[in-house]
Amino acid sequence: MAVYNHSSNTESKRIRTASAVRKKSRLRKMIMDRWLYVMLLPGIIYFLLFKYVPMGGIVVAFQDYSPFQGMTGSKWVGLKHFHRLFTDPTFFMLLKNTLLLSLMNLALVFPMPIIFALMLNELRALKFKRIIQTLIYLPHFMSWVIVVGMFYVIFEMQDGVFQGILASMGMQKFTIMMDPDQLRPMYILQSIWKETGWGTIIYLAALAGVDPQLYEAARMDGASRMRQLWHITLPCIRSTIIILFILKIGDILELGFEHMFLLLNSLNRGVAEIFDTYVYTSGIVQGAFSYSTAVGVFKSFVGLVLLLIANKLSQMFGEEGII
Repeated sequence: MAVYNHSSNTESKRIRTASAVRKKSRLRKMIMDRWLYVMLLPGIIYFLLFKYVPMGGIVVAFQDYSPFQGMTGSKWVGLKHFHRLFTDPTFFMLLKNTLLLSLMNLALVFPMPIIFALMLNELRALKFKRIIQTLIYLPHFMSWVIVVGMFYVIFEMQDGVFQGILASMGMQKFTIMMDPDQLRPMYILQSIWKETGWGTIIYLAALAGVDPQLYEAARMDGASRMRQLWHITLPCIRSTIIILFILKIGDILELGFEHMFLLLNSLNRGVAEIFDTYVYTSGIVQGAFSYSTAVGVFKSFVGLVLLLIANKLSQMFGEEGII
């Protein structure tokens, strides 16, 4: 018995000593990399101030919030504003418009950075490749105000390029930005033009990590460029594609306020009104703070559920996912 206790104490001391050594080693590494942690501080502070602290405002969705009484003095009403949202005749219009644009984003906008990255990766002339990269990156740095303004000048102005071409062909002039049928194609076209180049950065970084020996072995076996693309390139960046797709699924109701607000007008409101613009209209313009907060909570809840489902499905198919 004494021998057993002695060996048990020895083992416990060994475990404590190993744990202390690991802690000291971890602390030593943190001290050595202290400037990396300092560089993290701005990002951490940003997310704390603008992402986590505002989450306390979710309680407004369950109150009849009054700016004069504040969150502590406003009356609690439970799920009243959620009931109003789901029984509002505009709810299904908002859901339809948002989902249609989100699905079009997933089907048309999401694959474009992948396609462009694969095309750029096949270029062998480095100078030409850098020029193309720079040109497709530039639109990302333009605000949506500039992008929509450019489209307005090109397509809407009577003496613009598009209207001039129609006139020279003997065709009747017509408006695009005021036409409800043209809103969704124009929204997708603008999104592709502005964001495709920026999205290629992640995929080009993933492509840079593909082992060149895989391509050499494939060429020795007689594989064509298309075979190499299909059997080597795409499988090597599959995990990156899936992670970004999961994140995109989580934002399925988050189309962005600024872009659609600039396209929205009284003629296309029936197809252009989405949850983001509706929150602005009901919350800021009409002052229904609690109701608009309930709409935002609904969006976030749907995004969280879809994110978890997509993550679970990716893990079922052998991918790591994001959680």
